[in-house]
Amino acid sequence: MPAGLPPIGAEIPCSSLAVNTPLRIKDVPVTVDFRGGIKYRVDVNPNDPVNSVRMRIVGHKMTAQLQGEDGTSEGTITFEQNDIDVDPKTILRLTQQFPPRYEFREVTSFTMTIEQPGSETMVLTTKEPMVCLGDLTQFPPRGDLFRLEKPVELVDAEADPDKVLAVIEKLPIKVGGL
Repeated sequence: MPAGLPPIGAEIPCSSLAVNTPLRIKDVPVTVDFRGGIKYRVDVNPNDPVNSVRMRIVGHKMTAQLQGEDGTSEGTITFEQNDIDVDPKTILRLTQQFPPRYEFREVTSFTMTIEQPGSETMVLTTKEPMVCLGDLTQFPPRGDLFRLEKPVELVDAEADPDKVLAVIEKLPIKVGGL
């Protein structure tokens, strides 16, 4: 394995911050600030063991406050990884040795819980896994900005798995070093 990739078996916790995240809940646009963290476990990538590693996500949780127009709290949104990542698809690839450059492709399925006073709690799941992309100069990242590959649609998997009830339109997420 070339220098620059994390060692196999290492567990790497990172903080996460996504400020001014636009999303729609039942077609109502809101903007929130998500805060939380993610933990990766480094695994061998059998498809490219020389230049990349798989990053098994072993914990991912972020929370945001819903704000009313007067600035008061009107509830919370929490998203948390569905399960320990049994089939890791998240890949960290070293694309350049010096100076180091990495491509990071993070793939996560999660459950989003939306709690608002006076409303029934909504529990939604990703229709397809969320994919975040990052171009890094170091790993672990130190405040590097990741972006969504495409908007993330969320559904009530039990009631109607085809009806989209919420969409994360963009997730300008800074990871690590926060």
